[in-house]
Amino acid sequence: MRPSCRRPEHAEPRKNARPVVAALLALGLAGCGAGRERADLVFINGVEPESLDPAIISGQPEGRLVMALFEGLTSRDAGGAIGPGMAERWDISPDGLEYTFHIREAARWSNGDAVTAHDFANSWERTLNPATTSPYSELLFYVDGAEDYAKGALGDFSRVGVRAIDDRTLRVRLRAPTPFFLELCAFQTHYPVHLPSIARHGIDWIKPGKLVSNGAYRLVEWRINDRIRLEANPHYWRAASVRLKTVEALPISQATTAFNFYSTGVADLTLDKGVVPPMLLDELRKRPDCHTAPILAAYFYRFNVTRKPFDDARVRRAFAMALDKGFIVARITRNGEPPAGSLTPPGIRGYDPPAGVPHDPGAARALLAEAGYPGGSGFPPVGLLFNSTEQDEEIAVAVQDMFRRELGVRIELRRQEWKVYLNSLNRIDFDMARSTWVADYPDPNSFLDCFVTGRGNNRTGWSNARYDELVDRANRTLDPAARFALMRQAEEILVAGDVPIVPAFHYVGVKLYDPDRIGGIVMNPIDEYPIREMFRIGGGR
Repeated sequence: MRPSCRRPEHAEPRKNARPVVAALLALGLAGCGAGRERADLVFINGVEPESLDPAIISGQPEGRLVMALFEGLTSRDAGGAIGPGMAERWDISPDGLEYTFHIREAARWSNGDAVTAHDFANSWERTLNPATTSPYSELLFYVDGAEDYAKGALGDFSRVGVRAIDDRTLRVRLRAPTPFFLELCAFQTHYPVHLPSIARHGIDWIKPGKLVSNGAYRLVEWRINDRIRLEANPHYWRAASVRLKTVEALPISQATTAFNFYSTGVADLTLDKGVVPPMLLDELRKRPDCHTAPILAAYFYRFNVTRKPFDDARVRRAFAMALDKGFIVARITRNGEPPAGSLTPPGIRGYDPPAGVPHDPGAARALLAEAGYPGGSGFPPVGLLFNSTEQDEEIAVAVQDMFRRELGVRIELRRQEWKVYLNSLNRIDFDMARSTWVADYPDPNSFLDCFVTGRGNNRTGWSNARYDELVDRANRTLDPAARFALMRQAEEILVAGDVPIVPAFHYVGVKLYDPDRIGGIVMNPIDEYPIREMFRIGGGR
């Protein structure tokens, strides 16, 4: 069932809105409870969230909601800059290895309990605990001993470099100086959770009426495949600055439906980067409610290197060389995206990404023949996994045709809903899979660390000791130029050597909202937009 909400009489259609399909409009606007009060802000969030547990989530749609419900030691402002969160201040030792965070006295959970340093220490232990199976626990591995604890090599959490000195003082010891550590502390994996609620409710703790949060909002309603409703948290330490008192997120992944909801005033804002119809972008970019900017994000393909035929690097390189990235961005995505040779996008100051594998169908055919499949002869059946959005399906069909035309191989398309798709990725149950990655912090390591051996986000089965060593050395190197040089060597292995992945393009973000009605949104490279910073202009709806 698509999100449905009675269109308020005061919700005017957007200027220059495209005609809508009658059936879709009827589906979107009918069947809602009469008299339901419209939220101060209604936004389109993409797919139905897999969870609202900070330790479990790995996608952007979930992350936006979790960022509204919870807050870390640090937080981001409207432009993405790092500032104080639950910690009002912090001290850093001269060697960059020890951080002492001072929790603000006004920090409270949504039920009124005090947020303490113990909440952070215990929540980080929960995320790192192997029993939690957090796919993102690796973001805590910069803490001394954290990786060993997560992998079961260290059984005593008291030996991990995080300790609550008292209720308001948290001391963190790092394994090496980490220039982006304060950025990490604003990321969802580092958020505290209310452990008494988890103990009381078990897996149901994330449901309305049971979820206790410490961020700007609290959860009041979650109707699967319909909507999630948030209300301002009166116990939030800066509750007076939160101007949107009610917010609704609509889980719509189909771009046509999303645009209809926005055009007719049902939604005020599109936040997901994939829900604006590419065929309308040429016209939309002329409008004042269309906002675009490059973001640190990549669209790429993963190979399962544990299965034939992609256990052979020659086959992977052949597929990489046969991929016509220019066609994808010119004919399908249509938003000025640059074709990608590297996984790391341009725009990270001081870092020069490698060129990657060139588009060369002739060389691709020669490599495939060398691997034992001349003209595609004898090539085994393989599938291309993607999730259920219109654009992903259109790209998948084009890629299927490229491999048939250039390599003589047939690829079966395998479309799955978001939660099933994520589960398939996590279990590496695919041959080739479409993926995206958005930087968690503006550093090449946010992309490259994903493919270190055993990382939860590797999802390829690939392992390369030289790559691991280069990334580790880079993260122990203080000189920025030397550090980036090591990272570039590692990325060369990833995108031009072993090729367990094939970058396709780098994203240009696009948001639809009326700047005369909605404020507090600043296009930024990490594509994060805190809802607590947004407001209605003039106080109207």
